[in-house]
Amino acid sequence: MTRIFAALAAALIVLSGIAPARATMDDDFFGFHRQQQQQPMQQRAYPYYGPGSDYYGGGSSPIPRERVSAPIALPPGSIYISTSERRLYLILGHGEALRYGIGVGRDGFGWSGTHHVTAKKEWPGWTPPAEMRRRRPDLPRYLPGGIENPLGARAMYLGSTLYRIHGSNEPETIGHAVSSGCIRMTNEDVVDLYNRVSVGTLVVVR
Repeated sequence: MTRIFAALAAALIVLSGIAPARATMDDDFFGFHRQQQQQPMQQRAYPYYGPGSDYYGGGSSPIPRERVSAPIALPPGSIYISTSERRLYLILGHGEALRYGIGVGRDGFGWSGTHHVTAKKEWPGWTPPAEMRRRRPDLPRYLPGGIENPLGARAMYLGSTLYRIHGSNEPETIGHAVSSGCIRMTNEDVVDLYNRVSVGTLVVVR
């Protein structure tokens, strides 16, 4: 009989539109999930931009890439960088190369040498060097990868140095001496180069 009365009471509660009280833990659980559903998704390790979005975060290079005669005899697949020309050449072989416009180190930050690509990263994070943070105390200690990151969409690390060939969302700086020594490309161009080279690639900078 007690079971019958309990069932009837539950039925009356449902019919009256009054929801039975849940345990506190259940209230917290469902409230938590409602809040989670209302919050935007957390940012990925590197951003994904869907159809119609400006995936590379900047326009095309003011210096179009083009196939040209190789300016130097290097093994196919090697990279040759002429800082005076502000051009990067990917050696294709048979006397040809693919030429890209680049930004180079400003006065006092130029360099030359021979290295190899030691690492490749998509949408890399950036830790400003200590000396850079001394010059620019407003810089963060670390900036995760993304469209606002100065390393852009891709980075290729050179030897054991702090220098990289990396992207940028400021196409207007290509062709100029603007960086702290890194070789800067548009995101569109750096993705193209990144897909053509591998770790171990020879890089000659003059």
